[in-house]
Amino acid sequence: MKYEVVEQIFNKYSTLRKFEYLELDVHFRILDKSEQVHRFAMYPNAVMSGTDIRVAFPEFVGKEDTLKSIIQGQQEIFELEIIRHTPETQSNIYINIYIIGEHQEKSPVKKLMVFLEDVTEKIKTKQDLSKITNATNILSMTLVTYKNYMETVISSMADALLITTNTGKIKQVNFAAQKLFEFSESELINQPISLLFEDNFLLLRIINHYSKLNRDLQQFEVVCRKKTGEKILVAFSCTVMQRKNEVLEDIIYIGRDITNRQRREQRNIAQYQITRILSESPSIQKVIPEILQAICQSLEWDVGELWTASEYITTDVPAENDDAILRCVEMWTSRLISAREFKAVTWQTTYLPNVGLPGQIWSRSSALWIKNILDYGDLQRSPTAINAGLHSAFGFPILDDNKILGVMTFFSRDIQPQDADLLQMMVSVGSQIAQFMKRKQAEEKLLESELRYRDICENANDLIQSVNVYGRFLYVNQTWCQTLGYSAAEVEQMNIFDIIHPDFQAHCRQIFYRLMSGEKVEQVKTAFIAKNGQTVFLEGNINCKFANNLPVATRGIFRNITQRVALEIALQQQQAQTEQFWQARIPTSKIVESSIDATEVDLINVTVLCADIVGLNEIAASGSAMQLVNLLCPIFAAFDRLCNRYSLEKVKTINEAYIVIGGLPTKRPDHTQAVAQMALDMQAAIATFNTENQQNLKICIGIHTGVVTTAALGLMDTINIARILQTQSVADTIQVSATVYEQIHDEFFLEPQDEIEIPHQQKIATYLLQGSREMGNWE
Repeated sequence: MKYEVVEQIFNKYSTLRKFEYLELDVHFRILDKSEQVHRFAMYPNAVMSGTDIRVAFPEFVGKEDTLKSIIQGQQEIFELEIIRHTPETQSNIYINIYIIGEHQEKSPVKKLMVFLEDVTEKIKTKQDLSKITNATNILSMTLVTYKNYMETVISSMADALLITTNTGKIKQVNFAAQKLFEFSESELINQPISLLFEDNFLLLRIINHYSKLNRDLQQFEVVCRKKTGEKILVAFSCTVMQRKNEVLEDIIYIGRDITNRQRREQRNIAQYQITRILSESPSIQKVIPEILQAICQSLEWDVGELWTASEYITTDVPAENDDAILRCVEMWTSRLISAREFKAVTWQTTYLPNVGLPGQIWSRSSALWIKNILDYGDLQRSPTAINAGLHSAFGFPILDDNKILGVMTFFSRDIQPQDADLLQMMVSVGSQIAQFMKRKQAEEKLLESELRYRDICENANDLIQSVNVYGRFLYVNQTWCQTLGYSAAEVEQMNIFDIIHPDFQAHCRQIFYRLMSGEKVEQVKTAFIAKNGQTVFLEGNINCKFANNLPVATRGIFRNITQRVALEIALQQQQAQTEQFWQARIPTSKIVESSIDATEVDLINVTVLCADIVGLNEIAASGSAMQLVNLLCPIFAAFDRLCNRYSLEKVKTINEAYIVIGGLPTKRPDHTQAVAQMALDMQAAIATFNTENQQNLKICIGIHTGVVTTAALGLMDTINIARILQTQSVADTIQVSATVYEQIHDEFFLEPQDEIEIPHQQKIATYLLQGSREMGNWE
């Protein structure tokens, strides 16, 4: 039995094993030991014969009953496995302890045999294996966790992920890629990448780029197509996965949809181009073709059209235009499409409001988008549009307030999703075009007005000038140059004060400074020195132009009154002579005393007639002095004959008026009747002169009866009142005062008029002399 137990111990493992032994008595004292057994003891120095084993091996403490049962034969063997000892001078060692009993037949002494096996290497190997196993399990769990994490990241990332083989076959896609391209995962797996990319040589370019530069291709833009055929622009970053043997294995694409960014950039470019065209083009006929081309090229559309209800777009359209017939009047097409048939049909097509794309935009006065022409029922042009490869369309109205002027439509080969921002921008473009048209129309009218006014200024009889704040000439008209004799080149070098007559220099400078300070000046008289040295007298109006509250220029319009001034000087000289003449011819008080009562001494009744030819100043300004004299001599000769017929006294002319006096120097009771009859005959003489000389002269006459003294006091007052009656009368009329009416109302027809105001006197009643009762010439 003992040998069977020993065999069981030593043959427990198939590998070579190291054992040491101890022999114990029944009191657990060491009887015998192997040479190296102390190496396994907790306390090696205690391994000596006669020493209790529990001192060197504390593991035996508490196992006394088990040891006794072995001694007594109740138990064959007892094992203590994997006991760790840490000697003071050694590293940890591991041992297995096997205890058996030894019973000798001839000896009554019983012994215990303790076998100690060194299992340190085996335990360390087992621990290392356990560590490796644990590490492997942890790594496996980490890899699984990382894989799950990456799958979560890939599936939830916003960018599209595509993994292909080096031949371009799709191996994996994420949810973002499926959503972007509108394909399911099953529809993409094992399909070529060319299903998505419009560039069939992209894969080859990626491989060549990596082979030459040994780095990935970053940030390249690719035109892609969705399942629906819609074109999008995607920015990709590409990574090439390479094996150790430098063989390309997989290609990873990470892409982001930048279609909206591209469209935003295209809209900005289009808006810039349109703004530039509108600011530079001279007319709407040049603007429209350029705008159609700019929109198509900037936004990558293929056809642009303009539809209107007239021969060309104009602002002169009725507000209500529901019965309009729309025609295409302008078209631009890309060279990338074959649209000959579509263009021919378009030129021949007309639309009513609410019919076709142009008609619907016209009736709605709002923009419209068609994603797919196949779904749009335009029977007139849809078939030819489809044959030309066109798929999408949009259009917008050109509106002037609420009045529609035209419609622009555009077509594309690609299926284009509705772009609300683009439609909003195009509505704004329509308003810009309408504003351009109104502005150009206003500019044309302004230019026409400027040309008309310039023509008026250049052909006016008045002298027109504009002078800056420094006195330099900005503009003079032809009459100015002709009157003063200066050329345009000479005027540019002159200052206005260089040609003002010295007698008017101070006065004109004062007026100039008053205008610069903002004061208004009504009437100006001045004199310029002509190139030939002649003094030219001018009369007119002048004002000052201001900009930002600062004076910019003075503007003046003058009439040439040189001849009138000469006539006034001559008339003043003549008036002085007349005054001397009358002072000599008025009777003295001694002559009158014998023929009048004492109560009427020093008082004489006289009647004064003042006559003036209407427009005499204008006639004098338009002709020479000799022409004026030749014109007036026959008239004044006729007046002189009438004066002699009625025995009246002529006072030549005073202030351009023809003046006649009745009652002086010869007193007569019918002087008022004689003057009235002469006035009627003067009207008849003017009418006869007009008929014989093809003229249209008119005469104004005023008559007043007053009282003068023998010393001629009061004569000028009577003349002045007659003159006022003449100046305030209508052409071809004879206006008389109430004193005249009292003297002649029985012999003549008179019509009452409004009262007039005499300076420094009260108002007086007036009448119009219509004709003589005796001659029956009442009209």
